Amino acid sequence: MVVIDAKGAVIGRLGARVSKLLLSGQEVEIINADKAVMLGTLSVAREKYLSRRHQKNKRTPEDSPVWPRTPHLLLRRMIRGMLPWSSRRGRDAYHRLKVVSGEPQGKSQKITEASSEAKHGFFTLSELCVELGGKSN
Repeated sequence: MVVIDAKGAVIGRLGARVSKLLLSGQEVEIINADKAVMLGTLSVAREKYLSRRHQKNKRTPEDSPVWPRTPHLLLRRMIRGMLPWSSRRGRDAYHRLKVVSGEPQGKSQKITEASSEAKHGFFTLSELCVELGGKSN
């Protein structure tokens, strides 16, 4: 099992690495999901995810996509979008993923290519979730 610390990691880069690991057959656990960052401005991202949440299937509204408001579930949903969900291989890979908001005891590795050091104009995933209506920790 690979344990990855998402503190300060850019979500897109982190998701690309994690999806490759999942598709190769490894189990992945991501810790500190609430401290992962997104580049850009918070207001633009808030409008993007609010518009996604309001999209409904006209025929059967219950079949509409669900976008969560908690950081660990939102990160899990973002990584699901990077996997081939229509195939059995992608769904099996998704079930090998575990995402946690806190930091449990144990050893973790940090993906240095995904870090947000020396970048400006970023916000954490927990800040976005608060803007989307989630509860703050």
